Amino acid sequence: MLVSVLASGSKGNSTLVQTKSLNILIDAGMNLKYIKDRLAEFELTPKDINYIFLTHTHKDHVGALKFFLKQYNPVVCIGKKMYYDLDYLDSYDNVLLLDNNLELEDISVDIIKTSHDVSESLGYIFTSDNSSLVYITDTGYINNKYFNKLYNKSMYIIESNHDVEMLMHGKYPPWLKIRVLGDKGHLSNKSSSFYLSKLIGNKTNYVVLAHLSQENNTEEIAVSTLKDTLKEYEVDFNNIYVAKQNEKTENFVI
Repeated sequence: MLVSVLASGSKGNSTLVQTKSLNILIDAGMNLKYIKDRLAEFELTPKDINYIFLTHTHKDHVGALKFFLKQYNPVVCIGKKMYYDLDYLDSYDNVLLLDNNLELEDISVDIIKTSHDVSESLGYIFTSDNSSLVYITDTGYINNKYFNKLYNKSMYIIESNHDVEMLMHGKYPPWLKIRVLGDKGHLSNKSSSFYLSKLIGNKTNYVVLAHLSQENNTEEIAVSTLKDTLKEYEVDFNNIYVAKQNEKTENFVI
């Protein structure tokens, strides 16, 4: 698989996953022009996208979707509860309601229930040719019932949204701080780092920290928190990257 985060942050999120047979987007945030421009860097157009998997229906994850579907015809893979959040899907014929794990042409998709302040939110494990990508953002926690399933995968794209001290001493009003810190909010650097310390294994090649807050985090703090936590738990791992809001990551081949 080839994986690249096209955009990640509070203004928009989208990630490209390529196999030998399929081109997949996880989320379609930002705007259609932005996605077109990033896909062009792979010599792709939106017509080449076979599937779009949605994590949830907040605007920063679906902002380009309505306009995408007016011009192109990918399969939209969406949770049953999410479906009712997007009324324009009523007139779109190419929707796959996610109930169980999927087997597509040359990739399997395992569904992870996440916890966010929406009707439904999902994470995913994409597996192709014995390599696996874990994609989890926008969740207040990761249920430990999934740990065995998530352990020792090739690549993790995982939320590292905020530094708790920056959040608590920052500009957000109290109600928003409570929301971010809650079980239906976002993973802090420390929480994300703890999970990764339990999930990284000898098959893990890359970790990408995603959905960093522009107000309550920095790349340096997120990375140093992860490094310190891995050291604390005696995990030897250094291939750490940070996804950005307005530019794609490098192309990861797993």
